[in-house]
Amino acid sequence: METISSAPRRAGRRERPVPGVVGDDGVPLDVTIRGTRGPTVIFCHGFTVDSHFWAPQIAALDGHARVVTWDQRGHGRSGWGEVAHGTVEQTGRDLAAVVDAVAPSSPVVLVGHSMGGMSILALARLRPEWFGTRIVGAFLVATSAGELVREGPLGIVHDVARRLGVLPHIVAGARMAAPVADLLPWRASWLGRWTIRRLLFTAEASDAEVRDAQTVSERLPLPVGQAFGASLLAFDESGTLPVLARVPVVVVTAAQDRVTPAVHGRRITDAIGPSARLVEVEGAAHAVTVTHHAIVDTALLELVHEVHPGGVVRRGA
Repeated sequence: METISSAPRRAGRRERPVPGVVGDDGVPLDVTIRGTRGPTVIFCHGFTVDSHFWAPQIAALDGHARVVTWDQRGHGRSGWGEVAHGTVEQTGRDLAAVVDAVAPSSPVVLVGHSMGGMSILALARLRPEWFGTRIVGAFLVATSAGELVREGPLGIVHDVARRLGVLPHIVAGARMAAPVADLLPWRASWLGRWTIRRLLFTAEASDAEVRDAQTVSERLPLPVGQAFGASLLAFDESGTLPVLARVPVVVVTAAQDRVTPAVHGRRITDAIGPSARLVEVEGAAHAVTVTHHAIVDTALLELVHEVHPGGVVRRGA
């Protein structure tokens, strides 16, 4: 593990839409590019948010890379499609379509937070030949390779439901109830703010930060959230991690993360081996890219400079 110093924040360049990008099932994906020089850095956001989540990192990379952002299906300005396709594996397929559309030949660094990091792992299983050739680096933030509900009270409940054989019925019931529940006036509630604060932030977060995150998260339709939620519970790409050993990888964990506890990042780092570097951020929770963006920004810039031909930053320099 290394200690990272803060870096100055820059203004981001104007985004340019990339028309015509679709998943392999025809779902339209909202994709944008900023900048024209350097390696292509593709940002994959997490569950319930959208590409604007990456604003601090986009600003930090201004002038250093071609920055590509996209909204995962069902999120932001992207389409949705069939409920059955609301899976992490499908987001890996969607990511493959984005890579093909924006970087058919240039080197690519993949950046993912939470479910976005899982999308990168899904891509590694679907397109392992890309890693070390088209994909030259990966930056994984507050994410997991599997067993998301192994620890804590939720893990106990999940394990009991699975052992009793009722978990599929619970998931099916939630799927049926989601469209109706989506019509109820549950958004912008104090309970929602309490939940967001507990899941994404530490106690020091401002009310404004929590309300902003709540507003973005609650835009996601409940049927979309339910579909992806079931996929996240079943997610396991631990066997894919050796594929990432072919490229430099930075794994960022947050010491107070309740969604993807830091132990998940440590497992990823250990499984990848010497090509992976762990950055642990003290005093941070799941929204580490927002609340502690200076640390995240600097670590990302170091990785981009490392993999870019002619870069000046090297690990240990």
